[in-house]
Amino acid sequence: MQSSSPAEVHAATDAYLIDVREHEELAQARVEGAHHIPLGELVARLDEVPRDRTVYVMCHVGGRSAQAVQYLEQQGIDAVNVEGGILAWYQHGLPVVLGDD
Repeated sequence: MQSSSPAEVHAATDAYLIDVREHEELAQARVEGAHHIPLGELVARLDEVPRDRTVYVMCHVGGRSAQAVQYLEQQGIDAVNVEGGILAWYQHGLPVVLGDD
């Protein structure tokens, strides 16, 4: 499984980021511009995931996103796990939107 650090993903100007956390988790903190597809909905919403580019997948600390990446790879999609999830993203000082804003 491919993985990238939050800093590498943030630096990629055309990164397509999918957040597989639940709605309640997004209300606490999220990355602006990330596409929200909860892990439990990924199979049903697979047609929303681009197949013509690399997709980066994040969750809270990396476990659910790793599951999502494995599934996406099985579907022939170039997917990369964001190491450490949004927690690492925040700890690296990268921009996040806090709260429901």
